[in-house]
Amino acid sequence: MKKFSAIAICVILVISMLFGTVSVFASEAGSDISTIKDLDGKTIGVQTGVLYEDLIKDRIEGEEWLYYKMPNDMIPALSNHKIDTYLIEEVGFYAQRYEHPELVRLEEAAGYCDFAVIIGNRDNSQERLYSQMQEFIQTRRENGWLDALYDYWVKNWDPNTCVIKEIPQTSGENGEVIIAIEGGYEPFSFESNGTFSGYDVEFMMNFCAAYGYEWNFQAMEFDAIAIGVLSDKYDFGMNIVVDEERADASVLSDPYYRCDVVFVLEGEDESAAGFIDELKDSFYKTFIKESRWKLFAEGIGRTMLITCLSIIFGTVFGFVLYLACRKGNKAANFITKVFSGFIEGIPTVVFLMILFFVVFGKANVSGTWISVIGFTMIFGCGMYGMLRVGCNAISRGQTEASRALGYSDNQCFFKIILPQAAQHFLPIYKSNVVSLIKETSVVGYIAVMDLTKMGDLVRSRTYEAFFALITVAIFYFVMEAVLTALVDRVQTSIDPHRRSEAKILEGIKVQEMFH
Repeated sequence: MKKFSAIAICVILVISMLFGTVSVFASEAGSDISTIKDLDGKTIGVQTGVLYEDLIKDRIEGEEWLYYKMPNDMIPALSNHKIDTYLIEEVGFYAQRYEHPELVRLEEAAGYCDFAVIIGNRDNSQERLYSQMQEFIQTRRENGWLDALYDYWVKNWDPNTCVIKEIPQTSGENGEVIIAIEGGYEPFSFESNGTFSGYDVEFMMNFCAAYGYEWNFQAMEFDAIAIGVLSDKYDFGMNIVVDEERADASVLSDPYYRCDVVFVLEGEDESAAGFIDELKDSFYKTFIKESRWKLFAEGIGRTMLITCLSIIFGTVFGFVLYLACRKGNKAANFITKVFSGFIEGIPTVVFLMILFFVVFGKANVSGTWISVIGFTMIFGCGMYGMLRVGCNAISRGQTEASRALGYSDNQCFFKIILPQAAQHFLPIYKSNVVSLIKETSVVGYIAVMDLTKMGDLVRSRTYEAFFALITVAIFYFVMEAVLTALVDRVQTSIDPHRRSEAKILEGIKVQEMFH
């Protein structure tokens, strides 16, 4: 029955996504918006953390703002009429229009923004890096290099030809700098042939070469870039919108580019390609082009690593917690209660960000291992609660009888109580495994290139959601099915009601052979 239910869910998911894809490809929406004043009462999309909405809020009334994690997520939202328009910088609009020629911009700009590099904070300012960055921007602007770089990556953007033609050589004598980038935003930073490319990437490569640094690019959610730099996790953060509040709280370089912020509307889709051709093209761009299937494979491996290690370590950690509290030690019980209450009382993504940016902010620990540590603690607290519930469900008479038979306290627990308690908590354990698999999808906030993040990077390059999201969903489903099947196997092996008679009597038969 479970198999049929799973198949039905997958079929429904695929059909719904197909219809969603059809609506994206076939949508034709006429717009009644020709001026900014026409946006009164409209629904407007904007990316989280870019502050573009501040440019326009006093000029329109009754509007509703919807916030999106990635700029390209707003394209299907516009096509499916979830929003009437969205705000994006002009350079981003031109990159999007290359893949979606039906997009048009409102002639009247919302305003303009300056974009800077963020470098540490005022309490712990990295003066040397700041002065070097200022010098680099000034000299490269004066000799025309910045203008040429902008023209190449922005004004003449073509995803088929725009590559870093010559990677600069660096001595690396001054060590490594870690650079936080969005990683999924053409033409500034994006994945290409297994490495990062784009305007921001080439800009920072040349900075590092000029001052003898090795570069280390870390992709993350845009709204986590400034936080990471301010917590000294990274040396630089790219593409930061300049405003007074940010300038007061952090060290910002001089702007390294400026551009208009525009409203994007849906125009007529004049593409002559049919749905099947569009689907084939989407499949090619998602998996075949630039061997992007390797990104999914890498993401699956990292997600499996985080999930499996967290389950194993979390199970052991929860078991140790329970053993420490089992005999009623007041100090151990109080500490465990406070600890588990804190872990279970805050959202997973917030807890991971606290670990990454605060607890391990200055430590050289990768986001992958911080994820393992975080999910180990989360799963361990759940395991502790399961053991308490399961063991408390066993009658005290079992303990008294086993002690009367000469069993020690430990023998009583491991041979009598625990096997029976496991039958009570294993169904909950299985549910916690499923929950953990799903929760790992948020690790992209701490610069972990897991399956979900890899799917986001592919979507940011292809501007297609269907195959990327379906692939991510299917692999999460498969991982859940495999791990829960393993738990079911354990549950069957320890449940006398579900084991075969031959298995139950195996010990007796062996004994009979000796008589």
